[in-house]
Amino acid sequence: MTLLQADDVAVFDASGRALVHPVSLRLDAGAPLVVLGETGSGKSLLAQALMGTLPPELWARGRVRIAEAEHDAAQPQGFRRLWGRAVAVLPQEPWLSLDPLMRARAQVAEAHALVRGLAPVAARRAAAADLAALGLGDEAGRRYPHELSGGMAQRVAFAAARAGGARIVVADEPTKGLDAARRDEVARLLTRALETGGGLLAITHDLALAQLLGGRLIVMREGAVVESGPLAEIFAAPQADYTQKLLDADPARWPRRARRAAGPSVVEGRRLTVSRGGRALVEGLDLTLRAGEIVGVSGPSGCGKSSLGDALLGLHAPACGAVRRIEGVARTAFQKLYQDPVSAFPRRRALGATLADVARRFGRRRAEVEALLARLDLAPALLARRPEQVSGGELQRLALLRVMLAEPRFLFADEPTSRLDPITQRGVIDLIATLAEEGCSVLLVSHDAALLDRTADWRMALGGHGTAEAAGRAAPAVALGAAG
Repeated sequence: MTLLQADDVAVFDASGRALVHPVSLRLDAGAPLVVLGETGSGKSLLAQALMGTLPPELWARGRVRIAEAEHDAAQPQGFRRLWGRAVAVLPQEPWLSLDPLMRARAQVAEAHALVRGLAPVAARRAAAADLAALGLGDEAGRRYPHELSGGMAQRVAFAAARAGGARIVVADEPTKGLDAARRDEVARLLTRALETGGGLLAITHDLALAQLLGGRLIVMREGAVVESGPLAEIFAAPQADYTQKLLDADPARWPRRARRAAGPSVVEGRRLTVSRGGRALVEGLDLTLRAGEIVGVSGPSGCGKSSLGDALLGLHAPACGAVRRIEGVARTAFQKLYQDPVSAFPRRRALGATLADVARRFGRRRAEVEALLARLDLAPALLARRPEQVSGGELQRLALLRVMLAEPRFLFADEPTSRLDPITQRGVIDLIATLAEEGCSVLLVSHDAALLDRTADWRMALGGHGTAEAAGRAAPAVALGAAG
């Protein structure tokens, strides 16, 4: 049974320039459809056109058939009655979809009440059960979105979107920022609906997620379909050169980064204990970060990776112990690359204006900004847009550009490639490695074990009974608290 059929759906900007060239596809009950491609390939724009959620400066053309009714993609208001009931949309940026003034459980309960029509008590119970199934207990349910890790916020957004019981799920990068265990869990949740005749359209650049989901595959590049067919067959023998390039960019296939001699200490933590909400996440840590080295940190969502980096930066006071930073260096030389860049940019201001302020602050010329744009493969036209008008991958690269303008001596890179496709991810990691080669000390957080193995000089794992692992020099002594 066909749940969704699209015929020649295309997306255009205000000038009439095609951003997505005509695409036809079919979503059948019980069979996932995966759309794969690099950042800016048009994957999310295609999904938005299918749901009638394109931003007002863009418009679509084509026909979409959902729930036995045909809709004109050029008339997005006709899709509104389907939202939450026939189609559930899992957004790319969870913090843009969550109400910052509502606690997590209340947001999920509201969806149960307004979309499914449950009574308040039943809605709260259903919300608690949904969050528990995603590994979020009562404590997480009482938190506001800004108090959640990126992975936690992603799971809350997932629960809220699914609360209405829609038969079709459109998942736009649903596992960004999640560790492998949580990614596999979300994949199982997404496919569970297929067992009862539901449909899944997954937009992703995550090769591992695509393989977990299986089904049919569409590969996109620059707004056009370059290859389509059964996912297993394409992964085994891709016909398009671009598809092969995408598969080859998997971190597991990278060469291991050459180790270099580390320089003097830039940041030190001594007997460091870091807590959140009264719970110790990291206890008694001795840690030295040296110029020119990359230290990798892994661990499940909420285990304290971001809190540790914030403590080293001075953004979060440690519960015990001390942090020492190199003397004679401006505080602005200690920089953070946020896991969710949307939270780090003013939402109502053009990106170019924000970057121009940073460039003036550090005495950087416009030509230097333009050179960094080219180095990061970013179009200058993006500077005229606001944060919500660019893709997550583009925004993450713009965040890296902003950090590079400050010429950091220490960079806390908190999941810096969680929003990037494999090809762009490799380029960004190469740039971060270049910063290290120029003398910057880097603390790199990632859920991708292969990426850390190929990139970091040494690594440590946080969470539960995690241990510190080292490559290149002895590991520090670490005692770790339970995951938050």
